[in-house]
Amino acid sequence: MKKNIQGIHILLSASSVNGRSPEELTRIAVDGGASVIQLREKQMPMDELLPIAKKMRAISRDITFIVNDRADLAKIIEADGVHLGQDDLPIEYAREILGDNAIIGISCGSLAEGEEAERNGTDYIGFGHMFPTVSKVKTSSPKSEEELRIISSGMKIPVIVIGGITVDNALPLLKSGADGIAILSAFSQSKNPKSVIKILSDISWK
Repeated sequence: MKKNIQGIHILLSASSVNGRSPEELTRIAVDGGASVIQLREKQMPMDELLPIAKKMRAISRDITFIVNDRADLAKIIEADGVHLGQDDLPIEYAREILGDNAIIGISCGSLAEGEEAERNGTDYIGFGHMFPTVSKVKTSSPKSEEELRIISSGMKIPVIVIGGITVDNALPLLKSGADGIAILSAFSQSKNPKSVIKILSDISWK
C-alpha cells in the first residue's frame, strides 16, 4: 500500500537555512505533522547530496519521502517516490526505475495537463503557482481559486497546491478543493518553523 499523499508537503533543500541543517528542519517537519517531505535540491553534487539525503530519508521513514526530479537518487535512498516537472523524466520511465509501488507526482498548470498525467499513471499532481514566489522563476501568472476548483473537481487523484503558500493563505485553497499544500520558504526560512508547522497542522484537512 502506498503512503499518504494528502496534507502538508514540506519542500526542503539539502543546505542549511537560518543556521538549521536540513536534518533539523526535517525533524521539525516530521514531529510537527507533515505528511510528506520532498527533497528539492538542484545544485549540490551527488557525492555531497547523497549522505544528506540518506539522513533526511531515515528521519522521514514513517511518513512519505519524495525526491524532486531525481529518480536515480530516489531509488538509491529508497525514497517513496519522485516528483517530476513537465520537462523532466517521463512518468512511464520513472515508473520503470522505481516500480509500481512508487509514488509519482508531476507539476501541472492546467486541467488538460492533469488529465494527461492521470492517464499516464501519476499518483498526484502539483498545481500552481498559487501566489507570487521567489523560490523559482515563473513565466506564467499565479493560478486563481476558480482554476483550482475546476482542476480539483476534474481529477480523481490528489491535487497538491504550491507556490507562495503561507499560514495566512492556505485555508482558502483547501476550501477550494486542494487535497494538500506544498510549503517551501514559508517553513524553512521562518524564524520559527515549529510554529509554522503547528499552525498548518491545526487546519482542518476535510
